[in-house]
Amino acid sequence: MSGDSPTGPFDWHDFLRRWQEEWMPRPDHEEVGGPGPVVLGRDGAGEAAIVAAEEGLGRRLPPSYQEFLAVSDGWYVDQTAGVYQLGGVAEIDWFGDPDDLTSTYEEFLDDDPSREAVLLAGMWRRALRLETDSDMTYALLDPGDLDGDGEWALYVYHGWGGEFPHRYPSFRAYMEAMYRDFHATRAERSDFVNATTREQDARVERARLLALRGRYEAAVPLLEEASEFGRPHSAVLLNQIRHFLDPHNSRDYGNLVADARYLPEVLPVAALGPAQEQWRVDGDDHWLGMMAARGAGREAAEAVLGAVRDGTHRYAPAGAWGRAVGEARETARWGAGDAAWRVLRDALPLWEQPGPLLVVPLGLLADPVLGPLVTPERGREVLATPRGGQRGAAPEPVPDLDPPGLAWLAEPARFGTSFGGGYRCVWVEGVEPERLPGLIGEDGAVLSAPVRPYDAVRLARRPHEREDEGVELWEDRAVVAVGRAEGAWAFAFDGYGLHHMSHLFRSPVTDASSAGRAVVVWCEQGDGTGGDRPDAFHLSVAEGGVELYGFTLWGADVERSGALPEALDPDRLFRPGDSGKEGQLRALRALHGELGLSLPRFALTRGRLATFTTRSWTRAPREGEGFAYLHFGRMRR
Repeated sequence: MSGDSPTGPFDWHDFLRRWQEEWMPRPDHEEVGGPGPVVLGRDGAGEAAIVAAEEGLGRRLPPSYQEFLAVSDGWYVDQTAGVYQLGGVAEIDWFGDPDDLTSTYEEFLDDDPSREAVLLAGMWRRALRLETDSDMTYALLDPGDLDGDGEWALYVYHGWGGEFPHRYPSFRAYMEAMYRDFHATRAERSDFVNATTREQDARVERARLLALRGRYEAAVPLLEEASEFGRPHSAVLLNQIRHFLDPHNSRDYGNLVADARYLPEVLPVAALGPAQEQWRVDGDDHWLGMMAARGAGREAAEAVLGAVRDGTHRYAPAGAWGRAVGEARETARWGAGDAAWRVLRDALPLWEQPGPLLVVPLGLLADPVLGPLVTPERGREVLATPRGGQRGAAPEPVPDLDPPGLAWLAEPARFGTSFGGGYRCVWVEGVEPERLPGLIGEDGAVLSAPVRPYDAVRLARRPHEREDEGVELWEDRAVVAVGRAEGAWAFAFDGYGLHHMSHLFRSPVTDASSAGRAVVVWCEQGDGTGGDRPDAFHLSVAEGGVELYGFTLWGADVERSGALPEALDPDRLFRPGDSGKEGQLRALRALHGELGLSLPRFALTRGRLATFTTRSWTRAPREGEGFAYLHFGRMRR
């Protein structure tokens, strides 16, 4: 049904003949009078009868409806829930809007309504009603909604549904859609085999091979049409492509989990939705039951859901692709997302299908470290890369996402996360990130599984909730994201808490430097009023447990220590009359140029990193010093 354009030549005789020859009852539908033949159409109406009907209506009928009537004066549509029978020239008449739907739809019109809304509101009183038997459903041709070929739009309105009517651009478009629906509602019948099903199944196979060759854009329309005909596997293949085009919106893979070849890839991806709904930890029975009904064992589904939820799941395919996945994960788990993606990109042609119905490395999306790297742009790169033993031209590589240096920290919100209000970070040179908890972590601190840093901070317990563990209210213990930066630096970053620098601040730089040169930066944007909370910026550098130099800026006041390099002189960085942003930006650029400091933007804003809790960034108050501790909670009435 895809050869002619919607407004081009159309052979109604061939179309309706094929429909009649292919007709079978739905699997769940017993025809009245037994399994005998059902006649869908009638003899065509003669030209004189059509002209007489038009004269009675006072309007010429649209072209595709005229052509249909000349071949068949009515049709048995047999929708599952909707229109059953379309009338002929002796039965059609103006709708007349008996339920005053016009008034209802006029209420939806605002002061500047769209053309579509105006047409819909006026449709009810001018429409031509076509159906003669239905399930409280109307098929209405609207002479006011015309296209350039004189076709009237056809609206189908379910009186029992309450939703807006569905619009088809013409009578022909409606009938083609009903033919596809006829096929889709019978696709489960094993004996429903005909020229159309064979043609569509051939399209599915062609689309599958096109997808593996990287020609996904050519595969999509073939699969879209086949899925409208209800052909097996078409929706599963199409959803894989759509999932990589929009990686963060889930898709349905039906009973694919029932096949052991696909379960390791499909089940973790299916678990992503319920795993992210933390409040449903005790309410997973619906999802688990659904997976069991689709063929996945309940215990396996429960284990996968738990691993995806706590960040311990690992995508572990076999072969050369699997080895590349392991290498990329080790790279990405410390924040080097661009380098990890290059590893995956180079290995993608080596990906092998676990079975013919998988055309993408679907399980990659469920890996807590690698999944976030698949942006829509990278998803298209995956789809455009030949794989699974197929050949084709490789796509242009997607540009890296992480800018060099630190200046991006002063940018406006990006990816929904901004650190413009404040952040603090510890860098240690020449050590692996795993050593940071031992250098600056609280007693017993260990690295967590990869998580979104914001979630780790949000879920962390506050000092008043840890008093029984010896945590004092004056303490400022930070939950930090851990990774590896450019050069030989490991970092521990906090940009998500609500901490403010105070007179009790104690830099962790000397503790961190016991293993190598260490740098601490704390930037805090003030309230912009010059009042109680001015702009603040702290830098300290130490080595071998000894602080080398540093400064702390509070508004216009600066405290210095040691011999500061000229490039890091606060008088040079923070100038009178500047905004706090301008000085911060100069400082960040200088830190990159002088010390080679950087941070991975994508990992800190969109990725997953290990975290741990540091020792306090504040010292105990001395005699005569005070402090304030505020905690805001939500009280349910």
